[in-house]
Amino acid sequence: MTLLVIIIVLAFAFDYINGFHDAANSIATIVATKVLTPFQAVLWAAFFNFMAYFISKYIIGEFKIGNTIAKTVSEDFITLEVILAGLIAAIAWNLLTWKLGIPSSSSHTLIGGFMGAAIAHAFTVDGADLNTVINYAKVLPIVLFIFMAPLIGMFVAYLITILILNICKRANPAKADKWFRRLQLVSSALFSLGHGANDSQKVMGIIGAAVIFYHVNVMQDPAFINAADPFKTFINEWGWVPLTSFLMMGLGTMSGGWKIVKTMGSKITKVTSLEGVAAETAGAITLYTTEHFGIPVSTTHTITGSIIGVGITKRISAVRWGVTISLLWAWILTIPVSAVIAALIYYIIRLF
Repeated sequence: MTLLVIIIVLAFAFDYINGFHDAANSIATIVATKVLTPFQAVLWAAFFNFMAYFISKYIIGEFKIGNTIAKTVSEDFITLEVILAGLIAAIAWNLLTWKLGIPSSSSHTLIGGFMGAAIAHAFTVDGADLNTVINYAKVLPIVLFIFMAPLIGMFVAYLITILILNICKRANPAKADKWFRRLQLVSSALFSLGHGANDSQKVMGIIGAAVIFYHVNVMQDPAFINAADPFKTFINEWGWVPLTSFLMMGLGTMSGGWKIVKTMGSKITKVTSLEGVAAETAGAITLYTTEHFGIPVSTTHTITGSIIGVGITKRISAVRWGVTISLLWAWILTIPVSAVIAALIYYIIRLF
């Protein structure tokens, strides 16, 4: 029980870190265009991060992404030590990339850590089939959307920007800017709702995997053993976990992540209020679509692609491709590096 409590505490700590690491996703453009001050922006984003809980629970009626995360690794290779190692690795990578101001994916570092620790555990099990460690039906769409999410965000943002420019081509520039500054409050709120619904559920999935393991293998609880879907049983019996997950995400967002805000808001391309509306709306559309299908995507990747999309509408050179390529490398490396770190941590934990 002690180890389960430690995992839950660390999972909520990761959720909090995820919030301030990814605060830039929701507020970068609204700060860059000076619609809100940084303090106002994080309060705005944090509120809608938390409100996403009520949409997920009472409107959507389920937590599909949390369920997907819990099942990325075969249950035969899940232990509390595996989950603990994965969490520690994810926290370490998140803090490192935050320190360096790199908007990497908190989602992918969590998934990478979980898988890396599980693979390390499989090597310690006699006769284990390494090909069955990873649930590829769940993982392959996640890997695919490392590349698809930013591309979708970029394409949708490009179309929205072109559409807006054509509709408003005869509008008074000053009056139009005033309206778009107001609309940015709406688009930022929509994206923050998508961010909260997407990222908060990932921690729920990890906690769910730990709780299910504990009830099945330690307590031998028939309610979990005989359940058609143990994750739904976990949600029903541990109802405070989803609420706390969304709350911790919101609190983390309130703490900000100013280095990453600078990268997202100005280093990729200069953003106007019109372009901010287009980027945030495109990001929200992408997040809502992938959430509908239960695919955990990176909100960081999504909004970055959307910002690039609005930059391209001006000219290709308006995007600082050197910065973008550096971000791409961070995205590609996140899962494998997190997996290696988690594997090493797992072997260290086994020594004790």
